[in-house]
Amino acid sequence: MSGSAVLDRSGQESVLEHCTGLADRANAAQRRLSLTSGSERAQALGRVADRLLTNSDTIQEANQADLSSAADMGLSEAMLERLTLDRQRIKVMADSVRQIADQTDPIGHVMAGRVLQSGIRLSKVRVPIGVVLFIFESRPNVTSDAAALCIKSGNAVILRGGKEAIRSNAITTTVIREVLADVGLDPNVVQLVQTTERAVVAELLKMEGRIHLCIPRGGESLIRTVSEQARIPVIKHYAGNCHVYVDGKCDDQMAVDICVNAKTQRPSVCNAAESLLIHQDAVQRGLLNRICDALGQKGVEIRGDAATRSVCAKARAAKEDDWSQEYLDLIVTIRVVDNFEEALEHISRYGSQHTDAIVTNDVHVADQFVMQVDSANVFVNCSTRFSDGGEYGLGAEIGISTDKFHARGPMGAADLTTYKWVARGDGQVRT
Repeated sequence: MSGSAVLDRSGQESVLEHCTGLADRANAAQRRLSLTSGSERAQALGRVADRLLTNSDTIQEANQADLSSAADMGLSEAMLERLTLDRQRIKVMADSVRQIADQTDPIGHVMAGRVLQSGIRLSKVRVPIGVVLFIFESRPNVTSDAAALCIKSGNAVILRGGKEAIRSNAITTTVIREVLADVGLDPNVVQLVQTTERAVVAELLKMEGRIHLCIPRGGESLIRTVSEQARIPVIKHYAGNCHVYVDGKCDDQMAVDICVNAKTQRPSVCNAAESLLIHQDAVQRGLLNRICDALGQKGVEIRGDAATRSVCAKARAAKEDDWSQEYLDLIVTIRVVDNFEEALEHISRYGSQHTDAIVTNDVHVADQFVMQVDSANVFVNCSTRFSDGGEYGLGAEIGISTDKFHARGPMGAADLTTYKWVARGDGQVRT
């Protein structure tokens, strides 16, 4: 497989040389990519989308080999579900690449401009970040998403996936690199780290000046490890403990539908709801019972407070650490709250600032929820499952950030840019 030389085990010097080579090739490729037009990058991505479809069988074969190996690793059902690439998912991958290709080119966009008193014409212009290190686990479909978003935004990317998906990632990267070479672009715009040596990641995270941004995407332990080791900027979210708060004034059927969808439509992803908060008024009219019954029919295990257990006999007692868990499985915590303020306090204490939703008919309460919940994504009367780059019209996302600087929420191509100030004068000098 092309994309990167395989690292030997001869010592620390070889790790450094390997990582330096990856970074130097990426920087050289990115400089050449920055000279291309938006239409050239879009055309290349269109070809990538086509090639993913024509190589669907080959990609699935590699993925089946990964799945066979993963079964011996003891991966959870949720992780195996994330790892799987079938024909439909490969089609979704191709569709996402095509959507990214069709978006407006972010590079060169003038974000602001004005004429200074001196007569200098000043503008704030979007430019690529440079070289992005993308570290991810289990989900090989994001290989093409990350590569396409970086190409669209004029960046080079170094991909480091988990060992459980190494074959799937390798064939997908090879397909992309072959297209880049075919259209006259440097294939080193996209490189895959084809070794599972942890020392490689540690070294890449130290490469200030050579690698300009790291985006880790995976479990909390991975992201915390990356954040602790990095000397380069890191954009991250640690967990997706998403909440749905059902207000006392709401449409009951809407509440049932949203709670069930948010928990069960795809429980293994970070925007699935992990906790439900139900207003006491809704409980008294039987809504909690309806929600529990509907979740039970989907095979959801319920862990609740005493008030929930008094309504739902099958519910287990929720322990203190249950309220902050990201289960990524058919498990949900439910708590009955006396008022809106209690719901806000619970979300503030246990939430992960990822995605939180309210179901209500009270416009004032909805507005207060939007203003007071400090999360990257705040929803009114819709499922948390819409917290997604594709659903937002970004084509795909390279990650979801719960940070407050540079980017927040699903990150598309525009979020992989920074800006420079450009001043154009007629010989002005400062006195």
